[in-house]
Amino acid sequence: MRASLFVLLLLASGVLNAQKSLVNGNWKGYLVREDKKEVVFTFDITGKFPKQQLIIKNGTERIKISKLTFIGDSIYFDMPVFESSFRVKAAEGSKLEGWWIKGTSAAPQKWAFRAEQTNAPRFEGSATPTANISGRWAMFITRPNKTERPAVAEFKQVGDYLTGSVITPSGDYRFLEGKVIGDSMVLSVFDGSHVYHFNAKIADSGAIRKGVFYSGYNTTETWIAYKDPKAELPDVGNTPMVRQPERPLDFKFPDLDSNLVSITDDRYKGKVVVIQLMGSWCPNCMDETAFLSDFYNKQGRDKKVEIIALAYEYSTDFKRSVASLTKFKNRYNVKYPMLITPTTVIDTLRTEKTLPQITTIRVYPTTIIVGKDGRIRKIDTGFVGPGTGVHYEAYVKNFMELLARLNEEEN
Repeated sequence: MRASLFVLLLLASGVLNAQKSLVNGNWKGYLVREDKKEVVFTFDITGKFPKQQLIIKNGTERIKISKLTFIGDSIYFDMPVFESSFRVKAAEGSKLEGWWIKGTSAAPQKWAFRAEQTNAPRFEGSATPTANISGRWAMFITRPNKTERPAVAEFKQVGDYLTGSVITPSGDYRFLEGKVIGDSMVLSVFDGSHVYHFNAKIADSGAIRKGVFYSGYNTTETWIAYKDPKAELPDVGNTPMVRQPERPLDFKFPDLDSNLVSITDDRYKGKVVVIQLMGSWCPNCMDETAFLSDFYNKQGRDKKVEIIALAYEYSTDFKRSVASLTKFKNRYNVKYPMLITPTTVIDTLRTEKTLPQITTIRVYPTTIIVGKDGRIRKIDTGFVGPGTGVHYEAYVKNFMELLARLNEEEN
């Protein structure tokens, strides 16, 4: 009787599913929006159970998911950073069907998902491209309410293979991947949070028209673009202002272990401090965390620059926030404090409740640079990540130069 019970428990936990595995190779996944539009992405399956991996591909980015849990004919796996998970069933070994579940500030979103093992590329179509659209583009995206928002696109086309990113005043759309098919272009990305699909007609090598941008679960916008090597984003008022620039910045919040940390602690006195306003739900925060963590850890033991992350999460549930931020911390080897603010990202009074010395926080991430005297010296919004190429390189250069200048100042 006890032996039978033990076997049942093993089966329930998936331990006896040693023969379970997915077909190795290239797969295409399809996430189904509310309007039934499918957003496609590709991933690889490698290895053997119990060490089989799923690797999502977006341009040069690779997102590794190392823990696939098999229970009966079902497979469960979580994205490595966000509140984002898959619950699917295997069909015939080379197909998957089920759900992608995404955490939000309200009820979780539940997207229909399917995938198939195939050697086909992300997007199919063999028509020879009519133009090469590599380069920088001034882009104009029209919201459903007919208002326009500016953007800058950077594309790289090799043959018919297309990669790039779109930069907006609130951040970039990371690693887009797609194809040019005749006089049409198509791009998509899925990273556990972003679910984006772009398509458009290429009028000529200097103009793109009739664009449609499918964003998230149910947003659809139109867009056009014009080739412009000098295109820059305008200032749309997203950057907070300092209310009392002569006063040192002051705050105190709990870290992931519930210990209170203040910028006035001895650890930060007389040092340049980078304050990262972020959230575990934010893709651009993921790129900034990777950058800041690498920079921080390379300084060695005697750090001239300190970093503190202030998290604005989906809820005020401390345990939920800790769980989500711990994924960030582990994924990017974060050794600087990550503090949880007592508000949410959608709270209209989030700034007043946490950092009343600045005006409204509109964009995540927002980065505050504090000098050795404790005063705010610069505020940046909308981190541009490595998917943007030269824009990212310029940001890193300016960031390093600013920190060097601030470190040369006397206390």
